[in-house]
Amino acid sequence: MTASARHTTSYYAASSLPQPDYPVLTGEVMADVCVVGGGFSGLNTALELAERGFSVVLLEARKIGWGASGRNGGQLIRGVGHGLDQFANVIGTDGVRQMKLMGLEAVEIVRQRVDRSQIACDLTWGYCDLANKPRDLEGLTADAEELRSLGYRHELRLLEASDMRSVIGSDRYVGGMIDMGSGHLHPLNLALGEAAAAQQLGVKLFEHSEVLRIDYGPEVKVHTAQGSVRAKTLVLGCNAYLNDLNPHLSGKVLPAGSYIIATEPLSEAQAADLLPQNMAVCDQRVTVDYFRLSADRRLLFGGACHYSGRDPKDIGAYMRPKMLQVFPQLADAKIDYQWGGMIGIGANRLPQIGRLADQPNVYFAQAYAGHGLNATHLAGKLLAEAISGQQAGRFDLFAKVPHITFPGGKHLRSPLLALGMLWHRLKELI
Repeated sequence: MTASARHTTSYYAASSLPQPDYPVLTGEVMADVCVVGGGFSGLNTALELAERGFSVVLLEARKIGWGASGRNGGQLIRGVGHGLDQFANVIGTDGVRQMKLMGLEAVEIVRQRVDRSQIACDLTWGYCDLANKPRDLEGLTADAEELRSLGYRHELRLLEASDMRSVIGSDRYVGGMIDMGSGHLHPLNLALGEAAAAQQLGVKLFEHSEVLRIDYGPEVKVHTAQGSVRAKTLVLGCNAYLNDLNPHLSGKVLPAGSYIIATEPLSEAQAADLLPQNMAVCDQRVTVDYFRLSADRRLLFGGACHYSGRDPKDIGAYMRPKMLQVFPQLADAKIDYQWGGMIGIGANRLPQIGRLADQPNVYFAQAYAGHGLNATHLAGKLLAEAISGQQAGRFDLFAKVPHITFPGGKHLRSPLLALGMLWHRLKELI
């Protein structure tokens, strides 16, 4: 089996549920909707459409869940987008409020999907935002007030520095906010479970079926190496891996590398020392650290978002010092797995959910800025609502927000953004 024919080497791939082999597309098939991309965006769009009675074909270039959906941090955190109030001039204050409520709904969609399909993905509730500086704690206090004003029904608790040992075995943080409505899970197992649920609903899933060309029109024709799909509607859900399939959309997404290491299994005492309540946690820095325990008590430590387009030569050597800054007590712990992948980032950090202006039967969802686990599930629901004509106004809120194309083309946009992020990091240090 070639490297491109299997999942990237990761803890998730090594510990996943059985990975079925879906067929390669051969010949021509027809469907109401063709979905391109076998990650959370595509799978959930297919599921939502199938539940509404549509015939759906889903095409994946590699394996189901091969991209960010199958190798992310596994953190299921409320909210969608960053700084939503900035969009009030486009969608109004009520539109902003609706988006914020949808950011809470997004987590519930995952909860319901796991419960309904009985997906074994180690779903665990409990999350804590970590404050690096006093001003971070002020921001978390404002977040708690806003969440309560939105009717958030889950426990929220602000922590001072003296409380932090109840959550994390580190003296690095000055406070935090516990959120029992967010949590963590095994993302590849979630994707595999959703694929199985989609197949049971009649979705035709094809792997190793990279889309090479699209003929647009009132009916689209999607070409792969060995087959094609004719459909009334097309959904592009490739995110950072869209490449040149649609240059208009790919120009609005910056693929950025993110990396994770997984330690050897830790003893119960070690795990309880690191994260006593088994919560997922994330700090507030531009170069964010996020980490959690796996079901077999490994520490999964991630972050170090790279905008340069170049991966570190040795991910373990690059990430281990970052882990030890937080947990020096892991100096002797072995790193069993190290991996990375691409996330998709838009200039305004709002997920891009819409349709092509010149091709109204072509929809898309992308640019989750590293918070895609819940936002992809919301995107799938909104796309299905729009395609089926149900509650299209929710979809329209996202579709109304303009998204700029990154300057410099695909070769220069990464270095330019890297410079911009360096500036933000310098401001943070100051």
